[in-house]
This record gives sequence, C-alpha cells and structure tokens, in this order.
Amino acid sequence: MRSEISRDEVRSAIEDKLCAHFGITSEKATDDQVFQAGAMVIREIMSRLMAAEAPRHDRREVHYMSMEFLMGRSLMKNAFNLGISDALTGALEDMGRNASDIFEAENDAGLGNGGLGRLAACYMDSMASLGIPATGYSICYELGIFRQKFQDGRQTELADDWRKSSESWLIPRNEDAVEIRFGGQITPRWDYFGRYHAEHTGYTTVTAVPRDMLIAGFGGKTVNTLRLWDARSTSALDMYLFSEGEYVKSMEQRTMSEVITKVLYPADDHIEGKTLRLKQQYFFVSATVQTIVKKHIAEYGDISSFAEHHVIQINDTHPTLVIPELMRIFMDEHGLGWDEAWSVVTGAVAYTNHTVMSEALEKWPQELVQQLLPRVWEILCEINRRWCDYLVDCFGNTEKVGRNLIIRGGQVHMANLCLAACYKVNGVSGLHGEILKNDLFRDINELRPERFTYVTNGIDHRRWLSQINPRLHSLTAELLGSEDFLTRPEELIKLADFSEESDVQKVVLAIKQLNKEDFADFAMKNDGFMLNTDAIVDVQVKRLHEYKRQLLCAMLITRLQMFIHCYPNAEFKPRTFVFGAKAAAGYRTAKRIIELICSLAKDVNNDPLCKGKLQVYFLENYRVSAAEALMPAAQISQQISTAGKEASGTGNMKLMLNGAVTIGTLDGANVEMYERLGDRNMFLFGLRAEEVIALKQNGYDPLAMSRSDPELTEVLNRFSAGFSDGKSYSDLVSDLLYKGDPYMLIADYRDYVLTHDRLYSVISDDAELARLSLVNTAQSGIFAADRAVREYADNIWKIKP
Repeated sequence: MRSEISRDEVRSAIEDKLCAHFGITSEKATDDQVFQAGAMVIREIMSRLMAAEAPRHDRREVHYMSMEFLMGRSLMKNAFNLGISDALTGALEDMGRNASDIFEAENDAGLGNGGLGRLAACYMDSMASLGIPATGYSICYELGIFRQKFQDGRQTELADDWRKSSESWLIPRNEDAVEIRFGGQITPRWDYFGRYHAEHTGYTTVTAVPRDMLIAGFGGKTVNTLRLWDARSTSALDMYLFSEGEYVKSMEQRTMSEVITKVLYPADDHIEGKTLRLKQQYFFVSATVQTIVKKHIAEYGDISSFAEHHVIQINDTHPTLVIPELMRIFMDEHGLGWDEAWSVVTGAVAYTNHTVMSEALEKWPQELVQQLLPRVWEILCEINRRWCDYLVDCFGNTEKVGRNLIIRGGQVHMANLCLAACYKVNGVSGLHGEILKNDLFRDINELRPERFTYVTNGIDHRRWLSQINPRLHSLTAELLGSEDFLTRPEELIKLADFSEESDVQKVVLAIKQLNKEDFADFAMKNDGFMLNTDAIVDVQVKRLHEYKRQLLCAMLITRLQMFIHCYPNAEFKPRTFVFGAKAAAGYRTAKRIIELICSLAKDVNNDPLCKGKLQVYFLENYRVSAAEALMPAAQISQQISTAGKEASGTGNMKLMLNGAVTIGTLDGANVEMYERLGDRNMFLFGLRAEEVIALKQNGYDPLAMSRSDPELTEVLNRFSAGFSDGKSYSDLVSDLLYKGDPYMLIADYRDYVLTHDRLYSVISDDAELARLSLVNTAQSGIFAADRAVREYADNIWKIKP
C-alpha cells in the first residue's frame, strides 16, 4: 500500500470527496473542507486495509482502557504511517493549496490532559506498527481538555470543541450500542438450586454508542481501532411535556444522559462533580466490557476461556470498575459461580500505576457507589470480604490489613482493588517500580512479589522525530545509511559515532537554528511573541503541578534577572525560557504559579537591561501540535521534579530525542536517561529520593534554610513584593516557608542554580553544544514506544509481536 498510491490518485480522490460530500470544486473549497475530504480519503484507505486483514484468533487480543487518549492531529500522522505523506503533500500543492495550511485546519483531538493520554496514543501507534491485535477504549468527549486563555496573566478555561474537525475520522457503530444502568435497587432471589440472583429494578438507563477511530500502524500492514463511547438518552424528548410548553423540562432526561460525555475530567470538588466522574467511569467500563464479552461469545462460545483470548490493560485506576463489572456479567448474565468468575477476571486484567503519591490514588465515597451502582457495590463488598480474610490469614490482625482493604473509612480504594484482582501491576520506570514494591504497595509485594514489575514509558519516535523534525530525520538517515531506525529505534545509538566530527556538529547546529526560526514563526502566530532566535531555547513543558516545580524555574529566572541588574556588562549567554502548562481548573495553587510566571514574563520581557539576554515565553494553550512545533527547537530540557514524585515522564524523552540537553533530578525515567548519558551528557542536581525522605524525617526547616541563603531570600522577597504589574505572590512564598515546602524547592534551590550555571558554561562552546545534542538523540532509542510495547507483550500480555 505504501508505494501504490500516487499524488495524482490522492488528488483525484480528494476532489471526488469534495464534490460528493460538499457539492463543491477544489477551487472553491475552504481549507477546512479540503482537510475533511483528505481525512475521508485516508480513512477509506485504512478501512479497506482493515477489511482485508485476516482474522487473528491465534493470539490474545489486547484491550487498552484509558480515560485519556491525547491523539493530537491525525491527517499527517496517518498519511506518514501509510507511506503516502509525500503523495498527500504533493496532491495538495497540485490543487494550489499550501499543505501546512490544510494540516493546520485540523484541531487537536484533545482527549487527554497530559502524559497519560499521550502515552496511550503512542502505545496505540506501536501496537499497530508491531502487528499486535489491539483495541483502545475511552470516552468520546464532546469537549476535550479545555482551551487555555490568559486574561490579565490568569488562566481561564474555554470549551474546546475538538469534534468539529474530527467527524471525518469517527465511524459511528450504532449496531454495537449497549445499555448502561445507573441507580435503582437490587432485590435478592434464590432459585431451587440455592443460587443467588440479583434482580435490578428502578434503574435509569443511558445508551452508549461507539464511534471508532482507526489507527494505522507504520507500514500500513495493521489497522487497529480506538473505540470512543458516546452517551445518548434512551428518550430523545418527553413529548407530553413538550406539548404542554415545558420545552426545557422535556429535554431534561436527554441532557442528563448526554452530560456524561460532555467534558474530560469535570471538577470534582463538589458532590455533583464526583457523581458525574463516577458515572463517566462506569459508563466507559460497562460499555467496553459488554462489547468485549459479546464479541468473545460470538467467536469462542465458552465464557470460561475468556482470559485465554483477552487481556485488559487498565491505564491508571480510572477503569478499575472493569473488575466488578466483569464479575457482574460473568455471574449474572452467564451463570458462572463466584470462584470461577474470579479466576477468569484475575487472569485477564492487568494494571499500570502512574503515581507514587498515595494521596493521588483514586477513591470514591462509599455512599455514592452504593447509590449509583448498587449491584457493583454488592460485588465490591464480597471482594473486600474475601480480600480481608486473605490479608488476615497472611498478616494477622495488624495494621497491614486495614491499610490494604478495598472498602475502609467510608471510601472505596481503587488501587487496592487492583492489588486484589490484577495478575500484573506495573510501574512506568525503574525507580517507580522500586517505589511501588518497597513503599507504596510494599505489603502486597511481600505477599505477591511475582505480580509486580515495571515497563519504562516510551514515545512514538516516528512522530516525535521523523514526522515533526524532518531535518534531523534526514541527517540521521544520511549518517546511518538507511531509515531502518524507523522500525529499529535502537539503531539511533550509532549516531554517537559521529558526535565528535566537526562537519556533523555544524549541520546539527544549523538544523537547530532553522528549527528555532520555525518555532519563532509559531510563537508569533500563536501568541504574538517575538522569540529571540539567537538565544538558547530553555524549555519546561508539562502539566502544571507543584511537584513538577515550575516555581523553582521561576526562582532561577528571577535570580538571572537580578544578576543582569547587578552586572549589566557581565558576559551572559542569551536564553529564552519557554513554559507550556495547563493547571486543572480547580487547582488554585497551580493557577497561582501560572499567574506568577506570567507576571515574571511581563517584567523580564519589558526590562531594557534584559533585552537580547533574557526572555520568558509562556506558550498559551499548550497541546500536542504546539509540542510538535516546540520540540525540534528546544535546546535545554528542564526535568526538575522532586525526586521520588514523578512516575516516569515522557516529555523528557521527546526533548532528548530531538537533541535537547537535560538538567534534572534523579526522578522517574531521568534515572534511566542518566544511566545512558552519564555526567558528561546530563546535568543532575538535587536531593535523591531517599535523601528527601531522610531530610523530612530529620526535621526539614525551609525557613531556616532560606535565611542561610541571602540570594534566595532576595528572590523570595521579590515574589512577595511583586513584579511590575504590582501583584504580590506572598501566598506562594508563605506556602514554601511556613507549610513545610513538601516538594523541597528551598532544599534544592542552591544546587539547581549552580548546576544551571555550569550547564551554560559548558554549552558556551558551540561544538560541545552540538556534541551534546547528537549524543542525546543517539541515546534516546531505548525510550521508543516500540520497545515498551514489546516488553508489555513479552512480560505482561504474553503475546509475541
């Protein structure tokens, strides 16, 4: 398929779609219409490939469940994987179009908040590319992650109607719609054989309608499906109320049903928000499980063989209700006894943990679960009873039993449910895996060590190098003599052999400069920001959270501005700090940190002494397409989370792949990056995870530590006094000094700024900067999603790619 389609054929197909679907010629079509037509052509190619695939019954099928799939844009990605990106670009140019304008017409599919959703998207690509039969499942949110807008330096959240431009990708499968039940009562009934039957009455129903997005693997040999569930009311309209003039009330049932798939992660700081989130999770889980089981029965007939043919990988705890829902269906609908059903479930479900913070582990109010999901609640109670008995047998009546119960303290603890039921529990980096075994889940690891493992996260290297950084891709192919690295990312290591060659170094620097100029164009178009392309692009882009320590980077920038004022004639390598981050709508402290950085940026960028030396750019509405513009231009990667808090990270890998030099802590996947890069090629600072614990145990006093550092005191005083806009951030300073500084910004400040100085001293030599850049790209192959998916297939799913 990759070599069979010419640009003329693509052009003809697009023009045909424009005529058939829009009743318009290519000359009169808008860019959006041309995009839609192009998407239809690509989707049709994928549909034909999928229809031509032979049935795959010899291996387990993977069902990857995630509340997030941050897919980004699909037109160029699918064309690239099908091998027709040149044909598509050429066809658009032959039509008199600027291909980049057509690609820009596609909105990001913002079905995610950050790394969790982007990881899921990368894994879907790799599973298809490796020929693994897999289906992804999530919710077809009407509005994705919010569109971020800065007003007076503050984040505001606007609705993001991503589906407007994605209809061409989504295939409605009305024939696969299923019914989801909420509320009601369970009436017990016993048959003549003494078997329990749960009669569910008084419930309300919502219809789950699947909309499928096709995922083409690289080479076009395998096409998998991402199934997104859309909520529909079982009643479109109450005709009686409508006829009585109660127009709004007549739509109430429909509105309450469809709100389930309205937005990603509704605020849950009130009971209505918690109820909606729980409804979302059960809706998504029940629809998925019903579909998988129905398909299994149609293909194999015997429900007891379910685990032999299917593995359900739950990406974080959001889909954990899959466990009791499978039990419900196996027992209530297929007649299995408890022990047989439990054996099947525990042989089919595996769990990926994504956090090391116990407070971030998901839990639900007991009363809410009981009211909303009465049959699931009964099953959870029985799972908890049996789990409790098992724990008491193992630990006796000790505190180890209480802290590992599924239901305790009036809450349902989802991670503990995973520990009770999942046959594998994996972390997402080596350090994270050790923390799970030795700290977070240490009690259960003591009982079941064989169930715990880790798979370090990976990224789609084809997208994050070859597709978004074609100049570096071309150089890589030239140096390595082929494009084999597209399917064998470990080949990238051979680039290290060229890192000392001056001619190659010059090309690396030239590529980076051109990429910076491209990013400067993006910054001007996106935010009206004039980027200094002669400056080092120093990047911190990730979800805004206190443990990720964007505030620590702001402290560094404030120090640099103070230095420029004190020593205006001193040598200073120009640098532009680029931030990209969204804060959860209800996360007050995170939003205050954004406001501080925006105040700092305004102050620095209008400071005449900083002109040409120091810039701060907060990229508004950071998203996948923005990352694709930024990553090729990045030169420094800030990976500065508190050691022991970041499970893995994937932005660090994307930046490394594109040749950025990392300054960071030994946290998450940074540990494995450091094992490959060493001190010469990576700039480490800060406390190690065990040192953080020890310092806190020994009585960490951030106020006393800050007072011993006059420069740090001055930085914090600057925050409190405010910048040129007059806003004071004394609340953030007080949190650091008087509330224990839980993320150790004060403790790590001095080492951080000195390491940053050392880094800039080293890269003042252009040849060394180029060498560092190429070495980072060379060592990044191990972080490809293809490697990660192979590890899942070998060690967890037991599937041979």
